[in-house]
Amino acid sequence: MPKTIIDKIWDMHVVELVDGAPDIFFVDLQLLHEVTSPQAFAALKERGKNVLAPHRNVATLDHSIPTDSERKNFADELNRRQVEKLRTNCAEHNIKLLDIGSGQGIVHVVGPELGLTQPGMTIVCGDSHTSTHGAFGALAFGIGTTQISHVLETSCILLDRPKTMRVYFKGEPSPYFTAKDAILALINQIGVQGGTGFVLEYTGDYIRNLSMEERMTICNMSIECGARAGLVAPDETTLAYLKKTLYGKIEFESKKDYWLSLVSDARAEYDAEIVIDLEGKKPIVTWGTTPAQSVEIDKALPELQQIPVDQRSLAEKSLEYTKLLPGQKLAGLPIEHVFIGSCTNARIPDLRQAAEIFKNHKIAPDIRVFVVPGSEAVEKQAIAEGLDQIFINAGADFRRPGCSACLAMNGDMIPAGERCASTSNRNFVGRQGPGSITHLMSPLMAAIAAITGKITDPEEFFAK
Repeated sequence: MPKTIIDKIWDMHVVELVDGAPDIFFVDLQLLHEVTSPQAFAALKERGKNVLAPHRNVATLDHSIPTDSERKNFADELNRRQVEKLRTNCAEHNIKLLDIGSGQGIVHVVGPELGLTQPGMTIVCGDSHTSTHGAFGALAFGIGTTQISHVLETSCILLDRPKTMRVYFKGEPSPYFTAKDAILALINQIGVQGGTGFVLEYTGDYIRNLSMEERMTICNMSIECGARAGLVAPDETTLAYLKKTLYGKIEFESKKDYWLSLVSDARAEYDAEIVIDLEGKKPIVTWGTTPAQSVEIDKALPELQQIPVDQRSLAEKSLEYTKLLPGQKLAGLPIEHVFIGSCTNARIPDLRQAAEIFKNHKIAPDIRVFVVPGSEAVEKQAIAEGLDQIFINAGADFRRPGCSACLAMNGDMIPAGERCASTSNRNFVGRQGPGSITHLMSPLMAAIAAITGKITDPEEFFAK
């Protein structure tokens, strides 16, 4: 029977099928970081077991590691212990650690840039945004601490087969519309639970015309509509990216034909299909406390009666938290902070896009701006291109690689009651600091907000 790419990868990795039970599923690569791995290693030790295949595991420091210039100002003792414990565990079990000075960065940035992420692979990590790696035609998803220990011990995991959904993007959006806006458009349309139980395959000319970095942004936020994972079938764009990576170029000649074969068959059937019409769409900004609560920059927030009854109570609470009113417009709303970073938007094209806005400008008075590269490689490239000086000259704080203010875990946080224009992936209550208010947007929009001091329609900004 014709198969989707999702089914093809799944079938290749099922070790054993047992009626009435989850599949025993093989994992090609597990990515580890300092927050969710300590308990997994401890559980392994309690069982008297060793890591079965150290070479199928790679670790890095991202969530708790400080991003200040000295990298020594830990937010608290727990963060410091988490970092040291990962170093100890990796040394004990002979697992490659991308430590400070040796390729450190956000787990979902370093994997792809090294070519560890490849088409057809199954990839897991104790982090919900593992779906990022699906941009390469990999089946990648987040897992819990107990499952991390299972993968360490057996290279396998118990999983129920997911349903499949084809997401087709059509239409030509407005000039300042980006991949970040496209994924926000999907989440707005189907809601935070619209993808529950599914793995999404992103399709259409819009997707095919995106760079790998833009595809990673799309796949990164698959989890925000409830999906298990999201992916894009590999093509020549994928191959061109992999050929330049450390590990991708080693296997390029032997695997390129296989990689290109990983596409959904013409008559493959999905469990669900959805069309996202991007025709004429403007950049999108969130107004509430979920990534689904968003609006195009030239539109007003919905009136309560326009919101489905089952979502109205949450909308009222979100508006109260974000101090906004139904029918209000976000354009012109003052902000106090800007965060450009995270596993969603901290790659070199994201920083280049922001730097184009910062060039020959100063950030608005009393605005604090963090620009945080996604990895040491991104940081090095940004410095080589002079992007760091553009940010610094504008008045921004160009920091060291890490998750930073995305989840405010390492001390980089937004104060209570203050508003942040953020390129991260979640705007939950207190996500960027207790009582903080987050508006998700693209690097372009965040950079413009830094210069103007308010959420701004880019058409008005560039018209001046």
